[in-house]
Amino acid sequence: MQHPVHSTGVSPKAWYRAACEKSGFVSDARQQEAIEELEKFWQQLMEFKSKRDQFLGRSLLSPEVPKGLYIWGGVGRGKTFLMDGLYHCVPFRRKRRIHFHNFMAEVHHEMKRLAREHDPLMALADGIVRSTRLLCLDEFHVDDIADAMILGRLLGALLERGVILLTTSNFSPDELYPHGLQRQNFLPAIALLKRELKILHLESGPDFRMLQMERDPLFMRSADAAADGLMDSLFQRLTAGMHADTDSIRVRHTGIPVRRAAREVVWFDFSELCGGHHDQSDYLEIAHRYPTVFVSGIPEMTAENGAEARRFTWLIDVLYDNHVKLVASFEVAPDSLYGTAGHDSEAQRIASRLIEMQTHRYLELPHRSRNVSLTEHVAD
Repeated sequence: MQHPVHSTGVSPKAWYRAACEKSGFVSDARQQEAIEELEKFWQQLMEFKSKRDQFLGRSLLSPEVPKGLYIWGGVGRGKTFLMDGLYHCVPFRRKRRIHFHNFMAEVHHEMKRLAREHDPLMALADGIVRSTRLLCLDEFHVDDIADAMILGRLLGALLERGVILLTTSNFSPDELYPHGLQRQNFLPAIALLKRELKILHLESGPDFRMLQMERDPLFMRSADAAADGLMDSLFQRLTAGMHADTDSIRVRHTGIPVRRAAREVVWFDFSELCGGHHDQSDYLEIAHRYPTVFVSGIPEMTAENGAEARRFTWLIDVLYDNHVKLVASFEVAPDSLYGTAGHDSEAQRIASRLIEMQTHRYLELPHRSRNVSLTEHVAD
């Protein structure tokens, strides 16, 4: 479940100053420069809203819609954090923030539903406009020919209808879909982005997620009285500025209880995640949705908990393959997790992966969040 970020009524500068005061927050000159641009963008949005409120009921005219913003830069530079901050500050009722791949999954789903329309893509654009004035797309990245063919027309239709677009990406517009099939057909979409959005490059600097995770042990012993406190402290630092819940998340129409969940980080108890009837598909959706997963209370794997051990094997394989960062507490040391079965090839593979998942090299890998399949609309 993707949770809405509620408006605070403050400006991005004020929001960022408050974030800087939180324990463990790392301020950065490049982020501060980006905040200056977000402040200008926010002011334009506020002026547009004020003028539009004045026009309504007195004139058929409408004020000029502000240009959108395209923020790009390397992994871990804080692009998503800044987007969430601006989204947090904008008091628009019709606003939505969604990961780009989830957005495209919804687009394909809706296109099938609207297949009988004269022009399904334009019907889809009309539907988006009715519910969304500010659309925030995180991690804009095109690697699929079907997406590339759709995007040019859809983005053009949305911008033409007055949707304000804010995107983040690891790539500049010119680097999108670099070696894709029929890339020449995507070039007008690139030109559209460069023409209609202000391009903001968040230049190279520290990877903030890496800095946070390298300061603390990622794996700890459950019996250590400080384990939960250390995990809680790291969770708070990784999710600074994000909305967090302590109830459950929905995965394939099933609720899974969580200790805490934010947009990029989720914290489970082992018994909830590997007990029950979860399978690889559940774990795959979690891995695609969350770059970082916390798991508490991982027991030694024995014949008595064989079903849970099998699910744990699936979980680690899926997290590893999708470069998800794992923070966990274990009953025994990870390299002794399988006890007498530790010489089994599967047990050795999982133990090896757990060791690798703590390394600098693994932590540097970009999260894989592709091919997320949605079966229903999720309000952001």
